Amino acid sequence: MAKNFPSLTQHHREFIARQHMFFTASAAAGTRINISPRSTDMLRVIGDNSVVYLDRTGSGNETAAHLRADGRLTIMFCAVEGPPLILRLYGRGKVLKRGGAEYARLLEAEYGETEPLGARQMIQLDFDLVRTSCGYGVPLFDYREERETMDKWALAKGVEGIVAYWRAENRPRIDGLPPGMGAE
Repeated sequence: MAKNFPSLTQHHREFIARQHMFFTASAAAGTRINISPRSTDMLRVIGDNSVVYLDRTGSGNETAAHLRADGRLTIMFCAVEGPPLILRLYGRGKVLKRGGAEYARLLEAEYGETEPLGARQMIQLDFDLVRTSCGYGVPLFDYREERETMDKWALAKGVEGIVAYWRAENRPRIDGLPPGMGAE
């Protein structure tokens, strides 16, 4: 039932556009595998073999640490409503540092220069394999709404509080890899 594709098709793009959540999976040699759920509101398809998401401040930064050490990244979407499908993008990821030229270009082109409070970096995935599978075993859920918690947290912290949080959290991650957070 699994099918491989060298790039995204229009059907894949439409499927991604209907999703509310995706997962990133990363690891470096000798480290634990990190899997993180994310909202698709900050994800953009920027080509047949490339996506980017604006990464907001969270409790860790394992994905960035793994990408700096190794580069391998998988993004997975799975339908929890509508027809079943799982879609994975396999490739190499890179961290686009907040304030850098590529970050600024994509912020303008893909996000209308709107940067939410707490944006720390962008993660770009250039992939060479799109793999779909049936998704028959994925339970059905009804989407209700995005959580407001991240925005409320960032607003309460303010710009200076977020920078202080980055400084406090900019330390080696669970496997000792440096995260290289976006606003050091």
